[in-house]
Amino acid sequence: MASEVYSSTTTPNPKSSWCLVPSEHLDKIRFLLKITEVLLSFVAFILEEVVSSCASCTALYFFEFVSCTAFLFTLLLLILLSTTLHTRVGITCWPKLDFLYTAGIALLFLISSIVFAAGNNGSTLERSAVVFGFLAMVVFVVDLFWFYKTRGFPWQRGGKPESSNGGPAVVNSPPETEKLNSVTE
Repeated sequence: MASEVYSSTTTPNPKSSWCLVPSEHLDKIRFLLKITEVLLSFVAFILEEVVSSCASCTALYFFEFVSCTAFLFTLLLLILLSTTLHTRVGITCWPKLDFLYTAGIALLFLISSIVFAAGNNGSTLERSAVVFGFLAMVVFVVDLFWFYKTRGFPWQRGGKPESSNGGPAVVNSPPETEKLNSVTE
């Protein structure tokens, strides 16, 4: 009976969905970029894992570390930012974390792909892993570029002070100089 009373006037809350794309932290384009980063990192990791012998195992292990880290942490970041789970973690600086993480992984992918390209046996699997490492690095850089283009640097908010505790920033306004109700004679 109660559902009949409220059904015509109540609208569903669109934020009650488990997937929040687009949201304040992740628009549709960046969501697709993050999925591409996860997939390319995973393919690079799998191709590197299939390599049976290595000329420079240090280069192989460094590439393995970077591709595995990129895959796992980008997947975690994607899950957190595209669901409501990010509100339960206790981190309030998601844009900074996302930007710096993406820049760091792009740099690590660049270095590890160059090192692995220079120190491998030249097998098809190794060359394929290097190609996917460079492709992943390019997608991470595109993600950074898109982040900057749409939101700017996360630590600069157009001259507006940023909140330190997750609430709205307090801005001191200048004192009023005119009286609101002036009595004229």
